[in-house]
Amino acid sequence: MNQNSLKRTLSFRHLVFLGLAFMTMMIIFTTYGIASQVTQGMVPAAYMIVLVAMLFNVYSYGRMVKVFPSSGTSYAYAQKAIHPNAGFFVGWAIMMDYLLTPMLNYLVVGIFLSTAFPAIPAWLWIILFIIVITTINVLRVKIAANINFLLVIFQFSVVAIFAFLCIKQVMGGMGTGTLFSALPFYNPDVPFSAVTAGAAILFLSFLGFDTITTFSEETINPEKTIPRAMFAVVLIGGGLFIFISYIIQMVFPDFMSFNDVDAAGFEVVSAVTGNLFTSLFLAGYIVACFASATVSHAGISRFLFAMGRDGVLPKRFFGYLSPKLKVPLFNILLVGVLSLLALMLSMDLLLAFINFGVLVAFSFVNLSVISHYFIREGHRGTVKNTILYLVIPLIGFCINAWLWTNLEKSALILGGSWLLIGLIYLAYLTNMFRKSTPQMNLENIDESEAV
Repeated sequence: MNQNSLKRTLSFRHLVFLGLAFMTMMIIFTTYGIASQVTQGMVPAAYMIVLVAMLFNVYSYGRMVKVFPSSGTSYAYAQKAIHPNAGFFVGWAIMMDYLLTPMLNYLVVGIFLSTAFPAIPAWLWIILFIIVITTINVLRVKIAANINFLLVIFQFSVVAIFAFLCIKQVMGGMGTGTLFSALPFYNPDVPFSAVTAGAAILFLSFLGFDTITTFSEETINPEKTIPRAMFAVVLIGGGLFIFISYIIQMVFPDFMSFNDVDAAGFEVVSAVTGNLFTSLFLAGYIVACFASATVSHAGISRFLFAMGRDGVLPKRFFGYLSPKLKVPLFNILLVGVLSLLALMLSMDLLLAFINFGVLVAFSFVNLSVISHYFIREGHRGTVKNTILYLVIPLIGFCINAWLWTNLEKSALILGGSWLLIGLIYLAYLTNMFRKSTPQMNLENIDESEAV
C-alpha cells in the first residue's frame, strides 16, 4: 500500500468516535460483577484510580506521537526510543493481549446468552461464535466502516436509557433509596488494597484508546489532534464508567447477591428494566461483542502475519498468505483453535492476564518518553523539562507498576512465564544475543492482505 496516497481527512471529532468505538462503552457490564466483589462495592473509586493512571499514559502517548507520528504503537515507541529488545518484549506482551481478547469476547457471549437462554449451555454458544467468526475472517467479509459510529451512538443510547431507569428506580425506593452517597468512593470498612485490586482488573475498560495513534498519517495536524483526542476519549470514557458504576451501586448495593458474578451486568439490567429493554440490551451487547471479536480475531491474525513475514516467527507458517483468498489462512485458523481455551479459562483470569500485557505496554510508553526526551535528546537543563520529561512519565510508570503488582498471583505467574518464553525465544533468534533483534513492521501491510 502506498502510504503517500493516504489523505489527511480525519479531524478531532472523527478520532474521538473511533477511540470510543474501540474502547466499547458497554464493557462496564462485562467487568462489573467481578470488580464489584473485589472492591467490595467501590467500583467507582477503582475507576477513578484507573482514570488518573490513564491520563499519565495518555500524556506519554501524546509526547511519543509527536516524534514518531507514523508508528502509533507502544512496541514501536519502545523499539525506537529504548532498544530493539525492549520493543520485542512489548510486542510479545501485545501478542498475548491480542490472542486473549477474542477469547474474552467469546466467553462473555457464551455467559450472557446462556443466562438469557438457560436451556442452551454456554460452551455451545462459544463454539458456534468461534466457527462463525473464524469463517468470516477466512472469507474476508468486512464490517462496514460506519458501524463504528453506529455502535457508539447505540451504546450511548442504551447506557443513557439504563441510567435513566436506574435513577427512576432509586427515587422510587429501590436499592439504597438515595442518589447521593460517598460510600462508593470512600468506605472506611473497605481496605484500600481491595480498591487497587479492582483497579487492576478495570484497566481493560480503557483498552483501545491508543488505537487512535495508528491513524496518524490520515489525521489533520496529528501532532496536536491525536493527543487532544486521546485525552478526550479517556475523559469521556472514564467519566461514563464512573457515573454508570455509581448508579448501579445505588440501585443494586448488595454486590454479594449475584447468581453468577460473570453475568452480573445482565442480572442488574434484568432487575432494573423491563423485558423489552433487557432484550434490546442483550441484542446490542451481542452485536458489540460480535464486532469486537471479528476485528480482534482479524487483528491478531494480521499481527502474527507481520511477525512471520519479518522473521520474528517461523515464516513458512505465520508468514503464509493464501494465494486464492489473500488472507493469512493458517493464522486465522490457529487463532480459532486457540480461542477454544475460552471453554476452560475463567473470566477473572482472562481479565487479569490481558491487563498484565496492557500494563507492560503502557509502562514502556512512559519509559520511552524518559529515554527519548530526557536521556537521548538531553531535555533536562530546566525544572520544566525535568517535570515534563522525567517526573510526569515516571509517575505514570510507577502507577502502572503499582497496579501491576495488584493483579492475581496466577496472572503474574502466567504473564511472567509468557515473558520468560519470549526471552528464551529472543535468545534463539539472536544466537544468544550475538545477532540483531528482528523487528516487526506493521506499517507496510496492505489491509487487503491481512483482514
